[in-house]
Amino acid sequence: MVVWIICVLIISYLVGAIHGSKVAQFFSGVNIKNEGLKNSGASNAAIVLGMKYGVLVALIDILKGVFVISGTRFFMQHFSLFSDVEQDLLLYLAGAAVILGHNFPIYTRFKGGKGTASIIGILFAIYWPIGLIGLLLLIGTTFLTDYLLIGVFVFYFVFVGGTIWFTEGFASIVIASFLFVMALILHIENFRRLASNEEPRISAFLRKKKPSM
Repeated sequence: MVVWIICVLIISYLVGAIHGSKVAQFFSGVNIKNEGLKNSGASNAAIVLGMKYGVLVALIDILKGVFVISGTRFFMQHFSLFSDVEQDLLLYLAGAAVILGHNFPIYTRFKGGKGTASIIGILFAIYWPIGLIGLLLLIGTTFLTDYLLIGVFVFYFVFVGGTIWFTEGFASIVIASFLFVMALILHIENFRRLASNEEPRISAFLRKKKPSM
């Protein structure tokens, strides 16, 4: 069983390390890690290449989380290896491995994105009604405030709150809290720009001229 868990975590990390930004680079010819905010996340793709590319990168990164969580759940239920508490724990461990792979991919010297799109996919796959609520609040807050950053952390609050409310066992809450704290640390520069009124606004993304695909 331990070997099985290790295999799940390794696969989850490697899937997480596959970046949607590489697809955007294939179509646009632009490596977004060298432009804008200099990371491979969907928000930077939107800043550098326009909203269409931001959505493309986000969808690919969201699907990573959905794929890993759905696959992990299928095998756990198919082989009946774990109790309900253990299933929740392994789903959250697999999700954390996806985020770590996305944020710190080994093949790019551990310089990746910030995990927002992938955490959306993870929550959708774990419990889709809460994921849908979180996504709607993310979109609504983003357009209301004109800052994606604020919408992102509204989603993280939903993620942690949903974990506390719906999962069994304390370990899942610890993992969700760890992912929240990691997101805070990775977004420190964004918060500094927000405080100095330099954080990019969502309206600027929408107005940006997009390269043809």
